[in-house]
Amino acid sequence: MQKAKIFTLFAVVILTWGSTWLAMKFALVSMPPIFATGLRFLSAAPLLLWMLNTTRSSLLFPQGHRFFQFCVFLFCYCLPFTLVLYGEQYVDASTAAIIFAVIPVAVLLISIVLLNTPTSLLQLMGSMLALLSLFCILQEEARVSLSNNWKGGLAVVLAVFMHAFMYVLCKKRSCQVSLFTFNTLPCLAAGLLLTLTGAIVEKPILGNITWLSFASIIYLGTVASVFGILCYSSLQKRISTFSTSLVFICFPVITVILECLVMDSVFTPTSWILLAVMLGGVFLSLIPVKKRKRVPMTQQQWN
Repeated sequence: MQKAKIFTLFAVVILTWGSTWLAMKFALVSMPPIFATGLRFLSAAPLLLWMLNTTRSSLLFPQGHRFFQFCVFLFCYCLPFTLVLYGEQYVDASTAAIIFAVIPVAVLLISIVLLNTPTSLLQLMGSMLALLSLFCILQEEARVSLSNNWKGGLAVVLAVFMHAFMYVLCKKRSCQVSLFTFNTLPCLAAGLLLTLTGAIVEKPILGNITWLSFASIIYLGTVASVFGILCYSSLQKRISTFSTSLVFICFPVITVILECLVMDSVFTPTSWILLAVMLGGVFLSLIPVKKRKRVPMTQQQWN
């Protein structure tokens, strides 16, 4: 029974995260990126507020972590999600998902710098393999699409490293708060700020917003942002960090398959091979470092 629950949670997470990138693409059909990102967070906020109240969690971070809560609002919500939607104006949904799959590699590299995290040669080799393969995939997709998509790719890469940096910084600060405390206020504040900014700067015409874009925003806010996070958090409590991280290897494959089926996109055989190599590199970077056992000094060792 427990294995069935774990399998179900894992399947739900990869299907949810895998479909998120197509939903973003559909949202952009009739909405500009900043306005769409704001509406996404506004649609998620009521559900988060209800769960915050139900679990009796605090709205604010503890004293001493309030500035960090502002950083979460800015670098976990406002900037990275806007960059992703901006990027998807120039790159395919599958390309954006593939870039995001290297988050474990980014976390590893930033952890080495900020936390002096022990690492292995295998992890470093996997990280380099993943990054090199990602670069080759971007080159291949740019060649096939015959478009100048470097802007979109760069925007998504920046979003990846923002998320990874904030994850490592949270670990460094040992900021222990509930899932709802971490997400609710930053999500609500980002929703209000980005919706207002988008309305002023981008001037969207509300009458032109299609039902497809509107439904995509609701899906992104409630299913992808809230339900997806809850399922992933529940999965983390049941299996190891290594096993949970395998989600990052599976969801881009789902995105590629969905995009090929729904949007009649073509993912070349070369890109499939490069994707397999890249995900293999990500897998190697996730393999935990074995802790060396301390050998007690015997009488012979002293002599």
